[in-house]
Amino acid sequence: VQLQACGGGLVQAGGSLRLSCAASERTGGMGWFRRAPGKDREFVAAMRMADAGKYYADSVKGRFTISRDNAENTVYLQMISLSPEDTAVYYCAADWGGSIYTTSDEYSYWGQGTQVTVSS
Repeated sequence: VQLQACGGGLVQAGGSLRLSCAASERTGGMGWFRRAPGKDREFVAAMRMADAGKYYADSVKGRFTISRDNAENTVYLQMISLSPEDTAVYYCAADWGGSIYTTSDEYSYWGQGTQVTVSS
C-alpha cells in the first residue's frame, strides 16, 4: 500500500489546515501521527475505515477531526485553532486490520510526511 500525504504548510496561530492522505488501495484502519522537533513521534488520530469509528489524542480532541472518503481511499485531518505546539511533521499510516490503531507498531504502511508549521 502506498500512501500520499499532502496539505501541510505554514499557518498563523489560530488558523486551520486540512491534511489529506490517499491510499493506493482500501485499508482497514488509517491514522495520523506527528513528530515535533526534538520529540518522539506521537499519535494524533485514527479511524476505522469500515464504519468511521475514530479516536483522538487528548492534545487534539475538539480541534482536529479525522474523516474519510472510502470511494477515494482517502483520510483527512481537519485541524483548527492551531498553536505553535502543533508544529510537526505529520505522517499518515495504514494497516489492513479493521480496528482503530493508536500506536505506531500497529501500522504496516506509512506516508512520507507533510510539514505543518504554526507561527505565533
